[in-house]
Amino acid sequence: MKGPGAVVLVIAVIMAIRIVPYKKQGGAGGRSNNKKEFTWQPPDTMQLSFSEKDALVRYGKDLIAHTSLYLGPKGKIAAVTNGMNCQNCHLNAGTKQWGNNYSAVASTYPKFRERSGTEENSYKRVNDCFQRSLNGFALDTDSHEMQAIVAYINWVGKEVPKGVVPKGSGIKTPAFMQRAADPGRGENIYAQHCRRCHGPEGEGVSNADGSGYLYPPLWGKHSYTTAAGLYRLTRLAGYVRENMPFDASATIRRLTDEEAWDVAAFINAQPRPVKVFKEDWPDIAGKPVDYPFGPYADSFSEQQHKYGPFGPIQLTRKKKSFI
Repeated sequence: MKGPGAVVLVIAVIMAIRIVPYKKQGGAGGRSNNKKEFTWQPPDTMQLSFSEKDALVRYGKDLIAHTSLYLGPKGKIAAVTNGMNCQNCHLNAGTKQWGNNYSAVASTYPKFRERSGTEENSYKRVNDCFQRSLNGFALDTDSHEMQAIVAYINWVGKEVPKGVVPKGSGIKTPAFMQRAADPGRGENIYAQHCRRCHGPEGEGVSNADGSGYLYPPLWGKHSYTTAAGLYRLTRLAGYVRENMPFDASATIRRLTDEEAWDVAAFINAQPRPVKVFKEDWPDIAGKPVDYPFGPYADSFSEQQHKYGPFGPIQLTRKKKSFI
């Protein structure tokens, strides 16, 4: 086609191309890293076959759900942990929405992490939990148990495209409060909502056979260490807000944001095993706003980094990023 009509058509096409907004693509299949872009549902173990590969996945799930039975103080395989199970922190064997699930592990690892200042693989991530949350020792990455755990974690997130973080993965942080979280208020909340399961001294409730915990200890020598992720207030408050009380129902309500912050402050103010990894945070500017141990790249105190308010810390960091 020639003449003025052709010119008009060409111009129209060019204009259409120019006004189409550019959308950055990411991950497999052009999906973005936005959590809203992918809806994840945990796969069904009933779909597993009787193959050797799927048997490894089944064993991995059993290790996550009953870690202490195999690797606790009286473990059938070895005695390398404090008696808690992985699913005490990763609910329903790492498959619960906002229950610190494993949906994004296979899709995002290996990845760079500020805490170590290195690129980490799934084996490193699992051993971090064993050393920090379970107050134990790292597993041999070639061991049958480690291979099973990683096989299960990868299976849980097998449908998630590479680079995508599904909505509901990990832990959802509650809105920051204008004030600091208050351990004193948290003590009263603990007595009302948590004590019936976790005990008056946060000691937890053991299984009938003593192989692990029905309800895990929240502080004391058998609980998570000061190097664990849950020792950061945003992590524990978010975990509590979305999942506790564990027996919540139509007549037993979940905690509010404010209650979750305060009870988390009370729990993390209690004594627990101290564990220090001197190699952590090689760049102190990468420490999260709620990391409770200095030194810091800002002028806020350890007290404020532990209990908040976190808003001013976050705002200061945002301002610096624009300088």
